[in-house]
Amino acid sequence: MMNNIEKQFPILLCGPTASGKSNLALKLAKEFNGIIVNADALQIYDKWRVLTARPTKIDEYQIRHYLYGTVSIYDRYSVGNWLRDVNKILSKHKGTPIIIVGGTGLYFTSLINGLTDIPKINATIRQEINAWYLSDGIENLLKWLKTRDPQTYMKIDKQNPVRVLRALEVLTQTGMGLSEWHKKTSKPLINFKPQNSFLMNIEINKLNKRISERFENMIENGALDEVKNNSANWSNTLPGFQAIGGKQLLDYINKEITLEEAKNNSIIRTRQYAKRQRTWFRSKMKNWTNLDA
Repeated sequence: MMNNIEKQFPILLCGPTASGKSNLALKLAKEFNGIIVNADALQIYDKWRVLTARPTKIDEYQIRHYLYGTVSIYDRYSVGNWLRDVNKILSKHKGTPIIIVGGTGLYFTSLINGLTDIPKINATIRQEINAWYLSDGIENLLKWLKTRDPQTYMKIDKQNPVRVLRALEVLTQTGMGLSEWHKKTSKPLINFKPQNSFLMNIEINKLNKRISERFENMIENGALDEVKNNSANWSNTLPGFQAIGGKQLLDYINKEITLEEAKNNSIIRTRQYAKRQRTWFRSKMKNWTNLDA
């Protein structure tokens, strides 16, 4: 199925968390003497090598990896930021096989379909929305969004506070909802090629087993230490602190739950996230080449 790859064009590899896409990307990069570019919105942040399942230092030594752990967890990094960084990499490495791999579907669709140029959010508005969230909770914000921007409300990931806050920020500042903004798109960065665009498919029970095993390995390999090292200035609203397992392990560190509860909660949240990813991929990536994991 991958015999028709055109190496002179970027190779796109997308799939749900724990589906094995990173290992496949590494294999392709070795075979084609190429480089790997991250398309995962959490692996972009520093401090979370273990908890976000970033490539190991050995992997990075063997193959050049880009956009992994390059952004501070205290900074915000948008799809537009990612596209600009990818464009620089594409320009710098013309003629080199490039494998773009990750599980953030919006990165890929923006890459091949273009991106809406939404105005930068005013810092005061961002602070006000954040304060509203901290005082009233996510449910009240969602009720407000539903009445004023039902289109965005229907499409947004309601379990992700960062996405909800972003929708409210845009609506408050511009008076126009995210769904309307998304109808105004820029020129795509690359042309879509089905023979170079792969979507990992994996049987659900197999995926759930991998998710459980991977989180156990994360605990063994230092995930608790990562959370402890970043606990002093923890933020529930900054995107860099949204790695699944982070808040759950922090609750254990603070003696609010047991370690077993933290692990179970993290595994459940990861499975729920994978389900949302698969639903999104089926809706937005119908023309991609399916690849059994």
